[in-house]
Amino acid sequence: MSERIGILGGTFDPIHLGHLAMAQEASRALDLNRIILLPSHVPPHRSTDPRASGFHRFAMAAMAAAEGHRLTASDLELLREGPSYSSLTLERLHADGLEPSQLYFILGTDAFSEIATWHNYPRLLDLSNFVVISRPGCSVTKLEARASTTGTDIFYVIGDTPDISSTQIRRRIAAGEPIDGLVPRSVASHIERHRLYVPASVAAAL
Repeated sequence: MSERIGILGGTFDPIHLGHLAMAQEASRALDLNRIILLPSHVPPHRSTDPRASGFHRFAMAAMAAAEGHRLTASDLELLREGPSYSSLTLERLHADGLEPSQLYFILGTDAFSEIATWHNYPRLLDLSNFVVISRPGCSVTKLEARASTTGTDIFYVIGDTPDISSTQIRRRIAAGEPIDGLVPRSVASHIERHRLYVPASVAAAL
């Protein structure tokens, strides 16, 4: 039986327990062998640049992966110039020998609701299976049935994922508030050690 590989991409600015819960729900529902965490270089659907550098975002993803089960981190998108289009990433994985039917692209219902605006849609849906995880406050909107030319499908997973956002975490850090229970401990330590997301005026005074 061929390996079933999950892909969880994102800005990860920073990665948090909500991201990891999505990975766990996908792994549980579809019996994935491993899940790749992919920090993006230039997020196509984000109007501002990430606050933390690619170096720090990859480091935090790697730390989170070390604390999880069947998780690995990849710098594939960070090393590629230009927008981090998911279709290009999937095509690169195909070039490395992976079949579309082996790949399971994980995303929340909030992101999936905008899938028609993504680069290379609708062909994108033939490049991988898609695993849509329920997110707090965003119901599942299903696409109409379609015929895949590559054996891929869309899986809808109702799971228990915490209502956490990277924006919320950055705001708490900027306000001097704790982030316990929002990110893995190793990630929290990395953020504190490198004074990530602390306003420049505050960081200068530390």
